[in-house]
Amino acid sequence: MKTKIFSTAILGSGLLLFTTIYGCGNEEKKEEKKEVRAAIATFVLKKDKLSTTLTLPGELIALQQVDLYAKVSSFVKALKVDIGSEVTKGQLLMTLDAPEMNSQLAAAQSRLKAQEAIYTASKANYNRLYETSKTPGTISTNDLDQALAKRNSDLAQFEATKAAYREVGSIQNYLEIRAPFSGVISARNVNLGAYVGPSGKGSELPIFTLQDQKNLRLAVSIPEVYTGYLKLGDEVSFTVKSLPNETFKAKVKRLSGALDLRLRSERIEIDVANANKALLPGMVAEIIIPLPANASTFVIAKKALLDTSEGLYILRAENNKLVKVAVKKGRETDDKVEIFGDIKEGDKLIAEPTEEMHEGMTINP
Repeated sequence: MKTKIFSTAILGSGLLLFTTIYGCGNEEKKEEKKEVRAAIATFVLKKDKLSTTLTLPGELIALQQVDLYAKVSSFVKALKVDIGSEVTKGQLLMTLDAPEMNSQLAAAQSRLKAQEAIYTASKANYNRLYETSKTPGTISTNDLDQALAKRNSDLAQFEATKAAYREVGSIQNYLEIRAPFSGVISARNVNLGAYVGPSGKGSELPIFTLQDQKNLRLAVSIPEVYTGYLKLGDEVSFTVKSLPNETFKAKVKRLSGALDLRLRSERIEIDVANANKALLPGMVAEIIIPLPANASTFVIAKKALLDTSEGLYILRAENNKLVKVAVKKGRETDDKVEIFGDIKEGDKLIAEPTEEMHEGMTINP
């Protein structure tokens, strides 16, 4: 009796185990079928125009800026301006003193007067001989030619002496430092009595730095991919940290027309009027550049782009199978992005792809 009960218990347990295993297998198959037949959202690829903006850092620099050095070795005699002084073109900024220049000028003047006297004498001698030669037999032709050659030689020496005198006078004019254009003195590196001279000879730093601060230029480098969207006359806006509540506008004035070999970008310059001097040279600006839609391109939602460690992909549905297509990204907004690749209008793409979706996977779009 006990043996029958034990056998019945074993049989019941076996049936229970078989039923459990069979039931689990059915559930797995159902889940697999359910996964394969699950509906996946898709959309049809179409072309659209995408207008965006590009934000880049730029630098404000003076429209004109120059470092002023002394032309000749000398000493500072008088300073007429200081840092922050507004000057006009041609205004005297500094006078220098070079005692040896006065001696050189006096010597050149003396040589000029001596050569002038020599030329005057040879010219008078030739004129007398020429007048006398009009009487036949009085002056030989050779003597007259020699007098003419002497006069011409002395004239050439006189002209050379005059040029040397003007040269010394011109160099002496360099003892006065004048403004080449109107602007503001932004730096002064010398004091009274200081020895100055050409760059590297007495003056490692410039005497003055002169800037035109009423007219600035905003320089920015545009990445290669965006160079086709900008042209002369396009308006851009920018802000600076010192004036966060103000937005400035200006127009593109110059395009370099070539890419920098290091940065692979094109330098553009934007002229900025700064009559009130609210902006300063050297400021870093945040430039907002509009990128208009020049042509229709393929635009999709960002969530339809699959960003993996291998690159950027989209998933295309073909005959209820997934096809993985590599693409490149263009311009983008907060929720949309341009894509380029082996795609065409009318392709059916997965709206929200995941990395679990693989090539060749059967779907129910």
